[in-house]
Amino acid sequence: MDVPQPGSRWRGLVAGVAVTAVALGVAELAAGLLAGAASPVVAVGDAVVDRVPAWLKNLAIAVFGVNDKVALLVGIAVVSAAAGGAAGAVARRRPWVPVVLLVAAGGIGVAAASQDPQATAVSSAIAVGAGVVAGLAALATLLRGDRGASPAADDHPPVSRRRFLAGVTAAVGLAAAFAVAGRALTTASAAARSRLGLVIPRPRRPAPALPAGADLEIAGADPFTTPTTDFYRIDTALSVPRVDVATWRLRVTGMVNRPLELTFDELVGRGLTEHWTTLCCVSNEVGGRLIGNALWGGVPLREVLDLAGVHVGASQIVGRSVDGWTAGFPTEVAYDGRTALIAVTMNGEPLPTEHGFPARLVVPGLYGYVSATKWLSEIELTTVDAFDAYWVPRGWAKQAPVKTQSRIDVPRAGRVVSGRVVVAGVAWAQQRGVERVEVQVDDGPWHEARLAAVPHVDTWRQWVWEWDAEPGSHVLQVRATDGDGEVQTAQRSPVMPDGATGYHRVLVQVQQA
Repeated sequence: MDVPQPGSRWRGLVAGVAVTAVALGVAELAAGLLAGAASPVVAVGDAVVDRVPAWLKNLAIAVFGVNDKVALLVGIAVVSAAAGGAAGAVARRRPWVPVVLLVAAGGIGVAAASQDPQATAVSSAIAVGAGVVAGLAALATLLRGDRGASPAADDHPPVSRRRFLAGVTAAVGLAAAFAVAGRALTTASAAARSRLGLVIPRPRRPAPALPAGADLEIAGADPFTTPTTDFYRIDTALSVPRVDVATWRLRVTGMVNRPLELTFDELVGRGLTEHWTTLCCVSNEVGGRLIGNALWGGVPLREVLDLAGVHVGASQIVGRSVDGWTAGFPTEVAYDGRTALIAVTMNGEPLPTEHGFPARLVVPGLYGYVSATKWLSEIELTTVDAFDAYWVPRGWAKQAPVKTQSRIDVPRAGRVVSGRVVVAGVAWAQQRGVERVEVQVDDGPWHEARLAAVPHVDTWRQWVWEWDAEPGSHVLQVRATDGDGEVQTAQRSPVMPDGATGYHRVLVQVQQA
């Protein structure tokens, strides 16, 4: 391998990458140390998410799934390193290039952080400035002795190859340590500690015991209750908002008679209701796993709205997150009998930070992008025509009731099976319920599956059918019928603008028993 020589373009490229790492690492550490400072990388990522076209967002979820945010942050880091390396490569003849790049990148970071409603401009600017200064210092140090490559004149002799490589290694190592420490400081904030010490009163209206047979306990199939750690997370927040419950307030504003501002204790003091609800993302493809079922506890939305007194003409409820994200759904949803909650617990514990602590909206029967505001800070009453929530201008439907869907969990596609095969999965049609599930093998007749018990119509429903499989290659597909007698449509449609449709199919190989 050709090791970079002093003064060579390769040496500048390597130094440029190291300088970028130092600048980002120091900025991340400073953001963790300073109250109210936003991470510049996360701030830029949030700006990208807010401006990305819907088709690209769908592609990212399809390719990376729940790791789409990690992929974006890694992409930003890679692009930054590439730009830094390119600037370093030309630094010997144009020493001003890396300086301008660092300052310009700092300006972008400050501008992006200024759009974060949770951040303060001064703290964010200081954090970014610290990164820029550290980057300039690293640049001068790593290219010391290479005349014309440093941002200032330098009379030092050329640095040896060994010392240069040692300096680069040390710089990158320190940068990584700074970045990790910065994230750790952010996570260990007072907001995070407030959740750990939180004691939530027992619900006044606990959920009834689950009926016998709600979980068929079939190996490989999702359980009735999705463990909190396995529950899907799809949102626009690259960095999970850390909200201190002691200073958190829920405001009820807009077309109301009495605008409200409730503390957490005032909210939960009204008494909690528990309700099993299946939530699913509109980006869930046919057969996808962006869906989960949990026991949510919270204050009925209707009760809080009644405290404020809703105007007759208020036709839309808008939920606002602490990070500025919005969702909107018809006001009638809060009054039509469904258990729409301002949720504060999930599966019997305070909401995890990534799922909306300290409070979020949970509305049965609606896709999350129009209803499930996490890190809730405000509920505004307005009209349908007066406001479009976050995803509507990006091409998604304004009204988004959950569609009847079903999924095969076992056997998995491509599996080799034999003999009597258990075919099982889940089906859902929140607010209508699932009354029948049928399975078809190839082009044969539809076979009715056995259904698990459910507590009510707002949860998914497990199903199972036993198949005497014949050797060969076979396609299994499933369909559900909801409580209104409507059969799930076979027509395939994409997730945009209001949810995917079609039968879930799996191809399996059957061998001789």
